[in-house]
Amino acid sequence: MQDGRLRLPPLLKSLSARLLVLTIFFVMLAEVLIYAPSIARFRLVYLQERIAAAHLASLALEATPDNMVSEELAQELLSHAEAHSIVLRGPGANKLMLMPQSPPPVDVAYDLREATFMGLVMDAFRVLAQDGNRILRVMAPSPKQPGVLVETIIDEKPMRMAMYDYSNRILALSIVISLMTAALVFASLQWLMVFPMRRLTESMMAFREAPEDQSRVIVPGRRSDEIGFAERQLHDLQAALRGALRQKARLAAVGTAVTKINHDLRGILATASLVSDRLSDINDPEAKRLAPTVTEAIDKAVYLCSMTLQYAKGEVPQLNRTRFPLRVVIDEVGATLPVRRGAHGTDGVVEWENAVPEDLVAEADRDQVFRVLSNLGANAAEAGAHKVCFSAEALRNGADDRLVIEVSDDGPGLLAKARQHMFQPFAASARNGGTGLGLAIARDLARAHGGDLLLVNSDPNGTCFRLELPATKASR
Repeated sequence: MQDGRLRLPPLLKSLSARLLVLTIFFVMLAEVLIYAPSIARFRLVYLQERIAAAHLASLALEATPDNMVSEELAQELLSHAEAHSIVLRGPGANKLMLMPQSPPPVDVAYDLREATFMGLVMDAFRVLAQDGNRILRVMAPSPKQPGVLVETIIDEKPMRMAMYDYSNRILALSIVISLMTAALVFASLQWLMVFPMRRLTESMMAFREAPEDQSRVIVPGRRSDEIGFAERQLHDLQAALRGALRQKARLAAVGTAVTKINHDLRGILATASLVSDRLSDINDPEAKRLAPTVTEAIDKAVYLCSMTLQYAKGEVPQLNRTRFPLRVVIDEVGATLPVRRGAHGTDGVVEWENAVPEDLVAEADRDQVFRVLSNLGANAAEAGAHKVCFSAEALRNGADDRLVIEVSDDGPGLLAKARQHMFQPFAASARNGGTGLGLAIARDLARAHGGDLLLVNSDPNGTCFRLELPATKASR
């Protein structure tokens, strides 16, 4: 026996844990996508700052009459600008230089005026991939005087170290953001989904243990989202299922009692049938007149007992599928249509029409198909129809080929109550004294074939039923 207690899945396999991991992954992925332009921007700002510092250091040259400074002062200015040499080119081809006697050889030159987005990104990652120190020549307009072009030679290693430090800060910040976001998402998920879903699951498990207990039905909350909708749907489902189970239990008890009563009742009716047969032998006009009525009433009672007993057993019909011409079966059904009772006690023959093509072949249980169609024809005749028409066609729809048989009549139509509970046994009947078992059993037979029995329409001009069966590959 399974443990009825609600067991949560392991933490690593729960939806919350999976969403937590996915949130961290997506936040880190977003940070990676943000990091590429960020590190490129950081490198560009670093180089622009070196250009600004170089321009500031070269202003000392303008304070001298010959635009020259001592070697010691030049070294100090270059040290403050973190450069090996500085060259300024102003408007009118003026040129100022601040450099030692022998500057180091340049490895890479960058002109920031020609920088592009992708170029900056690629250059930033090339810097991070280096492990030595390269000498860079950087050229760009001065941020203070755009007309002045500044050219400086610097070391790459200090810039790379600054980029590493910036990357570490970005990584630490990304981790903190992802963890905080994941924690908030985890808490929100627990509050918005996991706890309500656990409540739904607990209600379903408790209801499964005792469906008849009213206290096991979930009480929906006031939420207007999908969880609230699911709670209300579950409440309606449990309430409907409780009613259905209660009705089924009562019907099962009634069915058991009816089965036992039917056995004795059929014995009594058999005796009454024998007695009614003897009435026709009595030489009395009144007895001869009443004998057919008594016999008919007893036959109906026996038929009703048989139908009730058969439905109470609930056995799945065993089908004996064969191929047969459908038109021949319809002819047999038409020959068995009952005599229609007139309004003044007179009898009339029901007209029937067989509009089924002669070459239409069905593959089904012949007896059961006859039984369904005979039931539909008899119902039409007993409801007051003067004419019953049988038609059929094979519908080709790829894998879902269907054989459609329609039974239509010109009767007064079905009552609204009869249409509402048409295929429910004992719920309603189209005529007085009926049980409603005929159509219920007919639909069961149709569905046992893999088809269905449907009501197409019913109005004062007549009624039409449709019997659908799986079609054979060569039914036409």
